Amino acid sequence: MQNGVVFVDSKLYSRDFPDAMSEVLPGVSWGLIEAFPTPAYWAYQVWANEQESEPLNYKLGETLAEEVGACLLGGHGIPANVGLAAFAHLRNLGAFEADVPSEEQLQAWLSIPLTIGTRTVRYRFARQKARYLHAALAALALGGVPLHSGRALRDWLLELPGIGYKTASWVARNWLDADDVAILDIHILRAGALAGFFSPGLTVERHYLQLEAEFLALSQALDVRASKLDALMWYQMMSASTVVHSLLNQAGLKAA
Repeated sequence: MQNGVVFVDSKLYSRDFPDAMSEVLPGVSWGLIEAFPTPAYWAYQVWANEQESEPLNYKLGETLAEEVGACLLGGHGIPANVGLAAFAHLRNLGAFEADVPSEEQLQAWLSIPLTIGTRTVRYRFARQKARYLHAALAALALGGVPLHSGRALRDWLLELPGIGYKTASWVARNWLDADDVAILDIHILRAGALAGFFSPGLTVERHYLQLEAEFLALSQALDVRASKLDALMWYQMMSASTVVHSLLNQAGLKAA
């Protein structure tokens, strides 16, 4: 057994984790809880986070329309700060209120330069994203959106133009705090490659559902919520890119 401890507000919390050499999944060892990024490390990170007084908050918007807008405006080569700035810009202009703006109006708004800190940047793909966003907002305005599970909401969103598995899963996880979907990108793939819980040769473009099933199997085996595992894994892998690239090189794995 391994013992993990964490101090929160002057209080000590302690928990035992399985032995490092035992298997969490067939052929996949738990590893050491202090060894980034083993399965045991992630189990410890989720558990430690749960002892914090303020739990993780995924939501970016105050309404489902805002959540869809925030997620749709990010990703796919758009830096996170630019996507969030574009979302805040459109929200301030009333894009997510009762009256759905036209595609032309959304494009005009997205074409206005954004101020991020001391920089002024232009939002990429303004015309394309305006078309996708208008279609999504119009569909949401009609109602009948299934909200009984993350997967049901994701499947509904997948019917809309410009929304793929990653974006749809992102919305579903954020809005419903769902544990039946996973937001898979390069950072999660790298974590899986280093820890060995993803089958080799799979890509999110061609094998999203298989990768998702393997990720959800890991979260179940670790006895942690998939939503929290996804969020913490993404943040730490993204933040430690230099370390991650070094580990990938040592293991003879591709960085992309």
